[in-house]
Amino acid sequence: MTAAVDDDLWSAVGDPTRRRMLDLLLADGDGTATGLSARLPVTRQAIAKHLGVLDRAGLVHATPAGRERRYRVDEAQLARAVAQLSSVGAAWDARLRRIKRIAEAVQRGRDQRGAPR
Repeated sequence: MTAAVDDDLWSAVGDPTRRRMLDLLLADGDGTATGLSARLPVTRQAIAKHLGVLDRAGLVHATPAGRERRYRVDEAQLARAVAQLSSVGAAWDARLRRIKRIAEAVQRGRDQRGAPR
């Protein structure tokens, strides 16, 4: 792989609840743990923990808003995650193409050996 993979970033976006939270924050512009918990089948405390993971990965940033904290997606960090995913996907596509070529060459060799002369 050409790009370094950030395991914390991948771990953060690997969870379906956190991906859904990112979707909601992107759609709304920002949000709070209370607001997100009203829209997801997860407790406010669980949402707060998920937001902490996203914050440590740099995917969201919080600003105080009264007794709550408002979270906003860091679009540059999200773009970095997308770039890493694309890079890994391209690397795996290349590997799969090589495996396919090898398998086809093996099959051609078998076909040629098994063909009547």
